Formats: sequence, structure tokens, C-alpha cells
Amino acid sequence: MDIGFIGLGNMGAPMATNLAAAGHNITGFDIVASPLDGIDMAASAAAAAKDRDIVITMLPDGAILQAVAAEILPVMRAGSCFIDCSTVDVAATMAVSAAADAAKILCLDAPVSGGVGGASAGTLTFMVGGSDAGFARAAPLFDIMGQRHIHCGSNGAGQAAKICNNMILGVTMIASCEAIALADKLGLDRQKLFDVVSTSSGYSWSMNAYCPAPGVGPPSPADNDYKPGFSAALMLKDLCLATDAAKTVGANAATADLATKIYRDFAASQDPQNIDFSAILKTMTTP
Repeated sequence: MDIGFIGLGNMGAPMATNLAAAGHNITGFDIVASPLDGIDMAASAAAAAKDRDIVITMLPDGAILQAVAAEILPVMRAGSCFIDCSTVDVAATMAVSAAADAAKILCLDAPVSGGVGGASAGTLTFMVGGSDAGFARAAPLFDIMGQRHIHCGSNGAGQAAKICNNMILGVTMIASCEAIALADKLGLDRQKLFDVVSTSSGYSWSMNAYCPAPGVGPPSPADNDYKPGFSAALMLKDLCLATDAAKTVGANAATADLATKIYRDFAASQDPQNIDFSAILKTMTTP
């Protein structure tokens, strides 16, 4: 396929590279990105999108998504497909999908889980909102960029799934770190704690797959001086999206509210773009 890819940062660049390596013709654009192997770089977002079969975006927030959509939708062909893989507020997603529908362009919100490592390895999970026709069109590309894609419902459902998932992630990471800090004070070896928790009712992805304690469990950012696989800034962003959505619909999100405050305080004391969210353990304990 002829594919435009807009937003070639830490996540978008490896995703686009994987598509190019699979034989697709990729035209990319990013305001700061360097040239990438196998990708033709365009001078603007509109140039990257014009006359493409599919356009994919991976952008920082809803305001930027809406600005890019306003630039590219007028030059996209009717019947083409717009896949937004950003994690943004549901309201922005719905505004973009409405504009795409008016232009007779298939539109999907398809935020991802798996971080930079998953983007590079092609093992992302895509949470997808949109029509059956759009999902069928995009599925072969999801197979290249990821290992799983779930059609969550109509437009906006992908974003809803992502913010609910990451609300759980933020809360369970804090709980995992607090448990490690308590174990330290009780004189319990961290590895022994992991051996128990990872095979019993305390099991969670935060502990089992992404343990925040260096040298415990599978390799994780904790073993690489907390260089970000998923930055503290992104965790705070996603928690804010979740708690804002909860307020909008009147849902109870008391633990997520507290997790948001904890991550906001953590981000204020760090360079949040350049430290992994699991490094919050360092504020709770010392080895």
C-alpha cells in the first residue's frame, strides 16, 4: 500500500520502519524527525497524506491531532483510511472521526500498548475504534506493527479502552513500588517478594513483566538506569486523560485521582520525558 505516516518520534519511527520493511511504500513527515531507512520524507503533513491509500498518525495530544487532521483530510481521497494511533482525549477523537466521515474517509482510533520496545519489535497491542470496514482495511498493517489488535467498538472506543488500561497500569505500578518499599523495611528480600507475588494473587503486569526493582524479574527499564520504555510524562498524561474522562461521565476514579497526584509530584521532581514511569520506586525506598 501507499501509506503516509505522520509523527515519527520514539513510537512512530519504528512503526513506520516496520511497515517499510514489510514492503509498503511509506511517505513520512515529522517536524523534527531525521531521515529513516526505507521512508521517503515529505515536506509537510499534507504532502505525506496526499493520494495515499492509508494515513497513520502518532501524535502527542488531541489539539495537535485536530490540527493535523484539518491539514490532511482535505487532500486525502474519498474511500481512503485514516488511522490515528495517538493516545488523546475521546472528544478530540470524535471530532476528527466526524470530519473524516464528512469527507467519506474511513477513520479509526487505534492507540497502542507496548511502549518503544513493542514498537521496535512489532509486538504492540492495538485498541481500535471505528467501523468494521475500516478495521478490515487496517488489520494487515496491525499484524505487521503488532501482535494483537482488538476491535473495541465504534469511533472513540479505542481511546476509551486505552485510558482505562493505562489507569490500571498507573495504579498497579504505584502499588508494586509500595510493596517493594514495605518489603525492604520488613527485611524481606526483593527477589523472594517477586517469587511470591509473580505466582500468586498479587500478580500484575507491573510486577511480573516490568518489575520496577533492578535485578529482579525479566529485564526492564529498572535494569537500564530507568531509561524510558514508557516515560513518566506519558504516564501522567494518560492518567490525566483517564481522570478527566471519569469526571466528564461521573465515574468514580478515587485511586486514579491519587495516582495522578503522585505522578504529578514525581514528574515535577524529575525530567519526566527522560525517565521511566517505574522509577517512581526511587521516591519510596532506597536499595
